[in-house]
Amino acid sequence: MDRRDFRKTISKGVVASSTAGFAMPLVAQAGQVVAETGQDFYDDLGLSRSQIDQSIQYMSTLSPSRAAYLEEFQKFTDSAEPGLDLDRYRAKMQDFETAHREDIFVPTRQFETLVATFKRLDRVQSLVGHGNFNVVSFDEALQLGREHSVIGAFDKSETAFIESIFSANAHDYGFFGTRVVDKLTSVVNTRDRKKVGNTGHYLFRGDAEKLYRKLQTDLENKVILTSGIRNIVKQTHLFLAKAIQSEGNLSRASRSLAPPGHSFHGIGDFDVGKIGFGSKNFTVQFAKTAEFHKLVELGYIDMRYPEDNLLGVRYEPWHIKVT
Repeated sequence: MDRRDFRKTISKGVVASSTAGFAMPLVAQAGQVVAETGQDFYDDLGLSRSQIDQSIQYMSTLSPSRAAYLEEFQKFTDSAEPGLDLDRYRAKMQDFETAHREDIFVPTRQFETLVATFKRLDRVQSLVGHGNFNVVSFDEALQLGREHSVIGAFDKSETAFIESIFSANAHDYGFFGTRVVDKLTSVVNTRDRKKVGNTGHYLFRGDAEKLYRKLQTDLENKVILTSGIRNIVKQTHLFLAKAIQSEGNLSRASRSLAPPGHSFHGIGDFDVGKIGFGSKNFTVQFAKTAEFHKLVELGYIDMRYPEDNLLGVRYEPWHIKVT
């Protein structure tokens, strides 16, 4: 199927009429490499480019030490997937925004449901607020949909789609990171979380909160929390936004962020940035700041996803590893 036919299928809204149409696994569309498109693609979906972009926590920074990353992840080289071409694999990770022949796509019959599910979750976020959305559980999201007309009740096809994305084997996408949250209905209890003032984000009480406070002290309060707890609903929202931007390419989405259930933000890790640096914290400019180099010097940058790692995701030098 070429790009024109792909877009026609989406526009016609060809969606499976029963939840049985959402059974996994998703099937790779051999030889199909979907190219980047212009604004017209988003118009077809009833979405603006900015709506998608603002929903994605898109970050890219320089690696402080290639050698250190490779050393920490040497163990993954020894236990790599059988037959894995390491040179090709690393090249793919370094060019993570490009589609590849072996990538897994959302079946075209489900693409409209992908978009509808994202929009539903987006309305939940609009109602509860960006910060609170980070800790909303799946059951709470469903309840909010039933109780508030501005959201609307989740359709059975939408809940089935969320369940299928969560339960999918991320290895099929080419993502080899660990699943750290086993239940779609995982709850972050109020007693276990702490809202961090002036950030709109939450941290887990205990090790994460203590590490963040120590980090702030050591860097003289020049850094701030940019992303803390992200429960399943939030991670799903981010992942679906990236999948839409990638025209249904789930493998490409997984190269930018962990699939739902696989993000360490769900159990303790967090991200930081320089105060007053705004969106530049999510660009190469952050890696050039004195604050970033101080984080490296003091040993806070213990990478979860180093450069050239074999987990199937790009590196994240802004990420503070807690557990």
